[in-house]
Amino acid sequence: MDQTKILDAPSIYPELLAKSEEIGFTMPSDMYIGTLLKTLISSKPAGNFLELGTGMSLSLVWMLEGMDKNSKLISIDNDKELIQIAEHFFGEEKRLELICEDGENWLSGYKGGKFDLIFADAWPGKYSFLDQTLTLINEGGFYVIDDMKTQPNWPAGHENNVSDLVDILESREDFTITKMDWSTGVIVAVKIK
Repeated sequence: MDQTKILDAPSIYPELLAKSEEIGFTMPSDMYIGTLLKTLISSKPAGNFLELGTGMSLSLVWMLEGMDKNSKLISIDNDKELIQIAEHFFGEEKRLELICEDGENWLSGYKGGKFDLIFADAWPGKYSFLDQTLTLINEGGFYVIDDMKTQPNWPAGHENNVSDLVDILESREDFTITKMDWSTGVIVAVKIK
């Protein structure tokens, strides 16, 4: 099996990569997490999805590819420039709501429905406000995080945050988790009760 042979990359993915390089974005999600997100989202017809950390939209584009016409996605980032880039590429996408706001503030004030998948690719929802985030997942829904293996852009001591997060997820009885030493290090958790 050759995992590098990806036949269904979104058509605008190369443009997003080029824009990422143009602005010097140093925290892009890789193509492998994108394919995983697309696959997981495809299992949830008419699903409700949340991305915490829009970034350069490199995961967002895969999530949209996996969604059916009745699904909805909210993507949040606190960086106005990144949200503007996402709006440039996806402004006409009716299934998508882009929000420029601090993730912690958004999570604190959110009163809507639960989600079938949350991809937490920012500090809020991953290293802060974790409990609040996990309560927003439907039974049978996915919580997905990446960058769990050492990354070159990690600040000093961040490996302790990662270790603590893994310990918390392993101790939860309302989720079952799979840790994958693949891509940038991925955890997929499913709400079981």
